[in-house]
Amino acid sequence: MLHAIEAFPNRPMTLPRKLLLLIAGLVVAGAPARAAEFYTEDLRIPMAEAGPQGLEAFLVRPAGTKRYPLALLSHGSPRSFDDRATMSAHKYYGIALEYARRGFAALIVMRRGYGTSPGGRVDSVGGCAKAAYLPAAAVAVADLRAAIDAMARRPDVTTTGMIAAGQSAGGLATVALTAQAPAGLVAAINFAGGRGSRGDDDVCNPDGLVQAFATFGKTSRVPMLWVYAANDSYFGPDLARRLHDGFRTGGGNAKFIAAPPFGDDGHYLYAVASRAQWTPYVDSFLRERSLLGRDILNPPDPLPPPRQLKEAARTEFARYLASMVPHKAFAVSPNGGYGWRSGHATADDARRESLAACMKWSPTCTLYAIDDRLAEPAPAASTDQSARAR
Repeated sequence: MLHAIEAFPNRPMTLPRKLLLLIAGLVVAGAPARAAEFYTEDLRIPMAEAGPQGLEAFLVRPAGTKRYPLALLSHGSPRSFDDRATMSAHKYYGIALEYARRGFAALIVMRRGYGTSPGGRVDSVGGCAKAAYLPAAAVAVADLRAAIDAMARRPDVTTTGMIAAGQSAGGLATVALTAQAPAGLVAAINFAGGRGSRGDDDVCNPDGLVQAFATFGKTSRVPMLWVYAANDSYFGPDLARRLHDGFRTGGGNAKFIAAPPFGDDGHYLYAVASRAQWTPYVDSFLRERSLLGRDILNPPDPLPPPRQLKEAARTEFARYLASMVPHKAFAVSPNGGYGWRSGHATADDARRESLAACMKWSPTCTLYAIDDRLAEPAPAASTDQSARAR
């Protein structure tokens, strides 16, 4: 009778015509000792070049009423162009939460051509042998500036004292942003930044990539932290040092950390599962610049499993909790049947699909959890179809 279903649907997000729209707000309970709470919001960032849809974005911040400094987060670029369409701002929720815990309003913005942000190949570097990184970086910077402009108009976010951080292609975009630093940008972080990797230790026009970083360094004066792992398969230690040396030669201000090897590929050091490895670098860098308070908010408390779940099913509920991809929901029946879905465009979609999954195995189901909070009590959803066990 017990059954769980997890899905990351590939269907496109239903898009509103308003460019800046709250799709869902979420407040979850944090640690009782400090009552840490967090607020999330799905957004479309206005940008003329992106058309009426704007850019896909996702905001995570503490749930207080003050204005929080912006942490602008930039994603990488998959080696395969087709994989861009499967990307989502939601998938970076766990990373954004780390910045929100440190008192920032963390915004993940999907640049043009990624996720549901229109744009196609607008940031292409061209042919491999003569890959042109500066024009591609200019496209990325334009997108990031559009996001900054949108955040500057919000009552709960301030761009004074903001920071920027990015990984891989997002790291390059962040470095490029510091070269044309917007007012209010006080620090930036680059994890494994670069472009043009088409295979392990195979980068298109590496000399051109080094030259691009040197060009950024000529005008970049924002304090930066650069972190590259020793076993990065995209941008190995020798190339990473060349990028840093070129940037510094031009006058750029960047502290370089050669992180120890991480897992099978150090390019993915900057991840939720490895936050214990990379957050100390970030915390030290921010504290040196008085950008981090004494306390770091606790993450949301894990929800207790539904009482009617048997031991094996509780393991599945733990998988639900570990799925750091909104929007998600978990439904359960009185006799221990259950179903869950994650990675949906809206909380309503997750609610509906998790109930449908549960009712395949039990005639009566109710929502137990939505994202990282308990669901509000509601009448049981039922169906005349008899429960069936596979």
